[in-house]
Amino acid sequence: MKIQSIFSNSAGIFLSRIFGFIRDLTMASILGANLYSDIFAVAFKLPNLFRRIFGEGAFAQSFMPSFIKARYKSIFSAKVLSILLGFIILLSILVDFSSLYITKLIAPGFHGTALLLSAKYVAIQFWYLPLIFLVTFLGALLQYKEHFATTAFATVFLNIALIVAMLLSKDYSKETILMALSWGVIAGGVLQVAIHLIMAKRFKMLRLLLRGFSNFNRKKEIVNQDVKRFFKGFFPAIWGNSTAQIMSFLDTWLASFLVSGSISYLYYANRIFQLPLALFAIALSTAIFPSVSKRIKNNQIKEALLEFRKGFWILLYLLSAATIGGIVFSKEIIWLLFERGAFTRHETIEVAWVLQMYMIGLLPYGLAKLFNLWLYANHLQSKAAKIATISLIVYAISAFILIKPLGAMGLALSGSLAGISSFIMSVKNFGMKNFYSLIYKEKVFKFSRNIVIFTLFLLFLKWIGLSI
Repeated sequence: MKIQSIFSNSAGIFLSRIFGFIRDLTMASILGANLYSDIFAVAFKLPNLFRRIFGEGAFAQSFMPSFIKARYKSIFSAKVLSILLGFIILLSILVDFSSLYITKLIAPGFHGTALLLSAKYVAIQFWYLPLIFLVTFLGALLQYKEHFATTAFATVFLNIALIVAMLLSKDYSKETILMALSWGVIAGGVLQVAIHLIMAKRFKMLRLLLRGFSNFNRKKEIVNQDVKRFFKGFFPAIWGNSTAQIMSFLDTWLASFLVSGSISYLYYANRIFQLPLALFAIALSTAIFPSVSKRIKNNQIKEALLEFRKGFWILLYLLSAATIGGIVFSKEIIWLLFERGAFTRHETIEVAWVLQMYMIGLLPYGLAKLFNLWLYANHLQSKAAKIATISLIVYAISAFILIKPLGAMGLALSGSLAGISSFIMSVKNFGMKNFYSLIYKEKVFKFSRNIVIFTLFLLFLKWIGLSI
């Protein structure tokens, strides 16, 4: 395991999330948690959904094993890029012309002005999708070279663009601020593509891609077989990696029927939840995935499992600590980050309750992502898709049961229950024999002892009033 790769990936994600929190802090101060922040959350839901689906491993975990196996990598890459980018551009045009109907699907509880405004901003922001796909594709090529920093740091540019857009428009009407934010999303996407093009050229992957286009029609039969194998696993991989994002999307859909501000409660709480998930689970999984895939391809199963074991224990400790800290200090975290300007004490308390429900699912979600990595490396994307489908059903059933008594909290808790079910099924598919090889009594005892001590320490801090 290359600790340097994990560190650089985590550092990039951490910096990106810091700027993301600055963005959210600025938004909370300028827009608050009300109808206008709900409108932006709805309009940003689709581009953010696809950013997470493509950018947080789903595409790379399908593309990487196929790319490693491809006999003519340059032509294979060019064909995959041309097919998917062409489809995404056509989809963006379709959404542009039917944004009102798309918005009704995203937030069926919106009517009148809220619906019309949201539709206008959805049409603009959806053009972020072709840009983020280019970012993801180039990032996957860089991952093959085991370079992760550029993709990890790239989201900083999106957040800077949104922050600048808000600061430039803060003295204008709320509608003008939302319009500036929408174009800020596009500007951020352009900057992300630019930095990836520069780095792809430096690592000579841009040359590989251009060579593929210049030989596009050569070796058709062999390359088409590789492309077919990729697409056979691509859609199951996208579906299997996207459960958390789809559930977040459904949270917005269901929350549009709740009291005003509920969408924003879920949005702000989910932002906190996503930080340790991305910083630890996604960063570690992304960093070890290329090397695990290469070892499995070379039939070095013991070496792959050894690397996997190291990643498992690192992730178990980090996510457990983050879960406990997030639950114990939920109110303090929201107060520190958001309670200022239009964001009041009432919103702090509401978002803190939602955050606690989300944090219950942090550990199972993060570990499930790691175990699913094994399935993707072995070209078992269909099994990962099956796990995602069942966990989504668990979410849907739980959400319809819990939304009435608990409101936004019920939706967050439903997501956590789905994460637990995903973890259980992921371990089963990973294989109990393989799972038992990761753990042993001495390590489990030491882990349990350390977590109990850590929990008691945090509770002690809370009790003596060192927290705010």
